Amino acid sequence: MSELRHPTAIIHPNAKLADDVSVGPYTIIGEHVEIGAGTTVGPHVVINGHTTIGKNNRIFQFSSLGEIPQDKKYANEPTRLEIGDNNMIREFCTFNLGTAQDKGVTRVGNNNWIMAYVHLAHDCQVGNNTIFANNAQLAGHVIVDDYAILGGFTVVHQFVQIGAHVITGMGSILFQDIPTYVTVSGNPAAPHGTNSEGLKRRGFSSAAVMAIKRAYKTLYKSGHTLEEAKAAIATQAAEHPELQAMVEFLGRTERGIVR
Repeated sequence: MSELRHPTAIIHPNAKLADDVSVGPYTIIGEHVEIGAGTTVGPHVVINGHTTIGKNNRIFQFSSLGEIPQDKKYANEPTRLEIGDNNMIREFCTFNLGTAQDKGVTRVGNNNWIMAYVHLAHDCQVGNNTIFANNAQLAGHVIVDDYAILGGFTVVHQFVQIGAHVITGMGSILFQDIPTYVTVSGNPAAPHGTNSEGLKRRGFSSAAVMAIKRAYKTLYKSGHTLEEAKAAIATQAAEHPELQAMVEFLGRTERGIVR
């Protein structure tokens, strides 16, 4: 299958590439890299470190995946980058390895649409079916749950958690966690309702969307403390199971939520 590998590409002999992985001109693939079937690696890409990439991904030119973290504490530990299946990774993306101070791995799940110039710092954990618009930037230790959408130039502080089905406006600056289903924008980001249109497109019923809106009002409009709102939404979740994801998110938040 050598016709799939451009003669100018430099692939370490110990790298493990499925037979049908194509590699473009001037790309460099390191010793500890594994790439699954159906994945396409464009020209001028560097894939380094202990990096595992799954099936049917498309990686565009000038991306750098698996380089050492931008962390002064890093001491060449064999930390990892793991990327799942069916991801679109556009030009100039940079995904760093994890660090020994956290999970030791940066993870990207499946079916993510990641546009140009996106940065995922060390130890970030990205779920499935997310969309990162151009220049979305994640500092270290950030968690992004399934179906989240980050608008262009969204900047996320380290250790922030972003719930499932969240959407951020262009240029949002995130210093605190965003609960499941919430829409935010601004600098610093502030809540602006629920991602109701996105929920409808993903098959949420009208009753579920209304229950989520009610939970949002409980969290942001009722005058409750966070603990009071959490208890009230937990009660609502008994009737509307879609709210359980919000209850679980509020139970794990550590930095506090956007207000």
